Amino acid sequence: MTSALPTNAVLLHSGSQSNDWWRSAVIYQIYPRSYAASNAGTLPDVGDLPGITARLQHIADLGADAVWLSPFYASPQKDAGYDVSDYRAIDPLFGTLEDADALLNHAHSLGLRVIVDLVPNHTSDQHAWFQEALAAGPGSAERERYWFRPGRDAEGNETTDGKFPPNDWTSIFGSIAWTRVCDRPDAPGSAWKNDRSWYLHLFDSSQPDLNWEHPEVREEFHDILRFWLSRGVDGFRVDVAHGLMKDAALPDWQFHWGMVDGGDKLASDVPPPPMWNLDSVHEIYRGWRSVLDEFGQDRILVAEAWVAPGQGIEKFVRADEMNQSFNFDFLCCKWNAADLRAVIKDSLAAMDSVGATTTWVLSNHDVVRAASRMGLSETGKGPNGIRTWEEQPDAALALRRAKAAHMLMMALPGSAYLYQGEELGLPEHTTLPDSVRQDPAFFRTQHAEAGRDGCRVPLPWEASAAGFGFSPTGQTWLPQPAEWAELAVDTQLASADSHLHWYRLLLQLRRDLGLAEGDLHDVSGLEDFAAFELALVNTGVHAESGMRGSIVVATTFAEPALVPAGWQVVFSSADLQPVEDAEGQTGLLVPADTTVYLQQFAS
Repeated sequence: MTSALPTNAVLLHSGSQSNDWWRSAVIYQIYPRSYAASNAGTLPDVGDLPGITARLQHIADLGADAVWLSPFYASPQKDAGYDVSDYRAIDPLFGTLEDADALLNHAHSLGLRVIVDLVPNHTSDQHAWFQEALAAGPGSAERERYWFRPGRDAEGNETTDGKFPPNDWTSIFGSIAWTRVCDRPDAPGSAWKNDRSWYLHLFDSSQPDLNWEHPEVREEFHDILRFWLSRGVDGFRVDVAHGLMKDAALPDWQFHWGMVDGGDKLASDVPPPPMWNLDSVHEIYRGWRSVLDEFGQDRILVAEAWVAPGQGIEKFVRADEMNQSFNFDFLCCKWNAADLRAVIKDSLAAMDSVGATTTWVLSNHDVVRAASRMGLSETGKGPNGIRTWEEQPDAALALRRAKAAHMLMMALPGSAYLYQGEELGLPEHTTLPDSVRQDPAFFRTQHAEAGRDGCRVPLPWEASAAGFGFSPTGQTWLPQPAEWAELAVDTQLASADSHLHWYRLLLQLRRDLGLAEGDLHDVSGLEDFAAFELALVNTGVHAESGMRGSIVVATTFAEPALVPAGWQVVFSSADLQPVEDAEGQTGLLVPADTTVYLQQFAS
């Protein structure tokens, strides 16, 4: 393979090889209740830790380097485990601490590292601290761990009998971000039935926000980190990492900060939010970094921060803080060359400015799956769920674009995250009946939003089994579409032309070509590649030879393009079409919405 590069290629990123595993890792997100069930938990239709352990070989065979598990802690499950009542216990729904240890040991035996979710912005209202705060009453020390405040009267004055919340903040899930203690469903007949204090919850009312100014809160989470690190976890994905610190004055802020896309949709003249992305949050993570370093240099922190490069996402991954931050700009980007080129360039520049890796992602448990939302009339982040009477995706177009986007993502330097089922080409379940929905966003918006259940449907493992083999009983906590039989793991393993086989080859190529560690150049404007609206050259370090070589990563959008003379196709996201030009020369036509990897013929 030639390593020649066009002289007028624009360098976007200088790559380097590193022993830091996370810089090039492919990390597979497991949503525990929907991955696999063993019936070891308390409900036969919900996935559990032994079920995950039994199916880890699938992830190892895929070629991932690590897994990230969404929460499995003790929880009332009002928000699928993101409402934690005990950070050191496993919810019986998922198993036991011994099951967690077995999962860790088996994952490590397969060469997989394990990252676990940590939810520090809020606890469950069933957490011992919050129950103590309710019992202790207004003005107590116990309430200082949270944000309890008096309400306001109609004129906006603070009063102990306030009928209105302390400020105008809104919940991410809809409605106001405050609940009055006496208005809680469990207040009538209780000791706090006359308690007119309000408490802050930027998510559901069952998820009160912690006060991170309080030293006990900081000490508690240092201990929680050590608890799991000592059990062998390799890192933590930090939920709502940008939200821990609030302006203590709690000033009004009439705007809304959305999930995942963050403040990108806010007008430029909107004042900075007093509850999101405050600089004081970084002191917390410097403290966490020192705790992780007690256990060696290979334990990592991953920021789920809904912050764009222009808003300071790079601050989270400075050398003394976190190791990775999710690139939600890439996930939310519309499917066109100009926007993608800008996001790739800006993302790499932001991370390079602090010597951090860029972390790419296309789907997760909070957004409509890429294999559906990319087939809507407007691409990008997509709606907050899809119901039967709303616009339905063009399934074939969505999958075609999603494959092209995944192939583009896997060619970019850095780390990549894969949400369970993406390797199968799973679409969103867009026909779920409202009667089965469980996402609090569906209820807090008075059913205006479908919510996130459609991307959380249990995986199909066996086409001919009840529940597609998800559980021994065939039960599933959310119904699966009948057409998923064609996408089941066993069906796809039996077909060399399946999406699963294609994805395995994609990850193998990523490793073999050293794409995660390569230099990246933009060659979109060069004559040979002008027909490709987006064309990048990745000069990766090839694993077997240690030599550098160039791969052109070329993506079409609305229009097809010809493979330039002198170049051959290494891999593609769709079948190419032989064509003949006026001189009788045969070439290959790359159809619209396709990514190809090209290499130059050796001279």
